[in-house]
Amino acid sequence: MDMKNTTVNVIPLGARVLIRPLEQENRTASGIILPETAKEKPQTGLVVAIGDDESIKVKEGDKVLFPKYSGTEVKLNGVDYLLMDSNDILARLVE
Repeated sequence: MDMKNTTVNVIPLGARVLIRPLEQENRTASGIILPETAKEKPQTGLVVAIGDDESIKVKEGDKVLFPKYSGTEVKLNGVDYLLMDSNDILARLVE
């Protein structure tokens, strides 16, 4: 994901984190193409902004795993984001 084109003028407060959900594959492992209605909610995303709480264990640019129905959905500059408490993040993904 290209972070250079991600301009967000939002600074989460406290221990909150702003995440850009990553789209899931539209094709199964066996090659079947999934329609939009069959896709599940994303559970991975890219951290684009963090609050000022020192207990936050992720940083901007980290790829993270979070529960399927967590956070508050917000749309900024036409892009969908999730604003969630940093404690809701399950793991940092390392590639």
